[in-house]
This record gives sequence, structure tokens and C-alpha cells, in this order.
Amino acid sequence: MDLITSMVAERPVVIFSKSTCCLSHSMTTLIRSFGANPTIYELDEMTNGQQIESALLQMGCQPSVPAVFIGQQFIGGSKRVMSLHLRNELVPKLINARAIWI
Repeated sequence: MDLITSMVAERPVVIFSKSTCCLSHSMTTLIRSFGANPTIYELDEMTNGQQIESALLQMGCQPSVPAVFIGQQFIGGSKRVMSLHLRNELVPKLINARAIWI
């Protein structure tokens, strides 16, 4: 848990991803479309990727990627992010986290 906390600290938007995951790519594209520049961690390309993935699973990420954090808070996976987007709640979260300015 401390590992994840340190990785998302002081970053407005963080996406834990795998380079082969199309849903992770879609979430990144969606968030970038609003002008945000998320920090992306590709777990399959990191030496401690399995350790991070285990920590995400312990936090309740099912599946482990994509795992989206906005303003240091765990938002959820692709279904939760799309739900926020469809309810027009994603952009306000990005603004509040200072990930985008309007």
C-alpha cells in the first residue's frame, strides 16, 4: 500500500497499465483528450511490476489494470472511469486535482 501511495504522491493523474492492455490504452487516451497528462506506469515493463500489481489487487482493483488515480485517490478501473465520464463527473475531478485548467 505504501508503495502505491508513494507512486501516486504529488501527481494529479496516475494510471497503472500494461502495455498490452487495450482498456488501459483507452483510459489513457480518454484522460489525455481533456488535456491532462497522466503519469503512466506500465507494470509489464517494470522490474517490480508484479509487486505493484499485487498491491493494486489488495486495494480491490479487479482486474489490476487499468487502475486510475486522480488527485491521489483511487478512482477505479475502466468501468468506473467511463461511468464518471458519462455522468459528466470526470472533468470536474480532473479540474479539482489540478490535472487540467479551464
